Amino acid sequence: MSLTNKALWVIERNLSQPLTLSELADACGVSRYHLAHAFGEATGLSVMHYVRSRRLTQAARALASGDAPDILNLALDAGYGSHEAFTRAFRAQFGATPEMVRWEKTVEDLPMTNAMKTVDNNGTMLAPPWFVSGAPMLLVGLSQRHSFGATQGIPAQWQRFMSCYGEISDKAAPIPIGVSTNMDDDGNFEYVCAIEVSKVSELPRGLTQLRVPAQHYAVFQHLDHVSAIGATYSAIWNNWLPAHDSPAADGPSLERHLETFDPETGLGGVEIWIPVKKS
Repeated sequence: MSLTNKALWVIERNLSQPLTLSELADACGVSRYHLAHAFGEATGLSVMHYVRSRRLTQAARALASGDAPDILNLALDAGYGSHEAFTRAFRAQFGATPEMVRWEKTVEDLPMTNAMKTVDNNGTMLAPPWFVSGAPMLLVGLSQRHSFGATQGIPAQWQRFMSCYGEISDKAAPIPIGVSTNMDDDGNFEYVCAIEVSKVSELPRGLTQLRVPAQHYAVFQHLDHVSAIGATYSAIWNNWLPAHDSPAADGPSLERHLETFDPETGLGGVEIWIPVKKS
C-alpha cells in the first residue's frame, strides 16, 4: 500500500476525531515533511485541505438528510470553533450556506469530496538512486509560495528568474537549482528558482538569498519531459522511500538540471535530490 493510501485510510477511520498533520504522519510512521510531499504529489491536495473538505462533505450530507438540525453542534463536530467560521468554510467549498442546504434537502449540485483512493503504483519506473553528502550552499533566487494543487505557476516563475539571471554576480556554478522548502501545516511550500553563489554583494531587485545546510541526499533522475516530474516525485515519496526504509529529513529538496537540459523544450533531464537521514 502506498503511503498516501495509508494516510487516506487513517483519515477516514478518524475523521470525527481531532487530526493534525503531525498526528497523521506519526500514524503512518513518517515525518510531516514526508507525508505532505507524498500526499500532495499523489493527489494534488494538501493533507489538511483534504481533511477539511471531507468533513464539510459529511456535514453537507447531514444537513440535507435532516440529521443535523443544530448547525452549531455540526460546526463543532467538523472542527470549527463557531457557526460563523463553519459557514465561511462551507460557503467557500460549496457556494451555499449550511441553511440553504438544510432548506433544499439535497447535495446533488454541490462539489462534494468523496473518500479517495489512489493507485498504489503510478507506473513510473525509478532507477536506483545514489547517495550524496551535500555541502552547505548559499543561493540567490526568486521565491514564491505554491500549493500542491497549483504548481502550474512554477514554469512562469522560472521564466521571470531567468530574465534577471544575468544580474546575479559571483555565481559559483552556471546551472540553476530549484529548491522546495518551508512547508507549512497545510502543505503549502516555498519554491525558489536559484543559483549558487560564492557570496552575496548585492541582490537584484525582487530576489532573495537562501542558505541550504549540509544534507545527506538520495539522488534520483527524471529523464522524461519536465512537465511529468510530478509522477516521479510521487513514486519517490509514496513508494521508493517507504519501501527502502530511507527516512526523509526535514530539509530543502533540490532539482538540479542536467547539462543536457533544454529550457526551451523541457527535455534533457533533471536530478531530484531528496534529503534523507543517514542510516
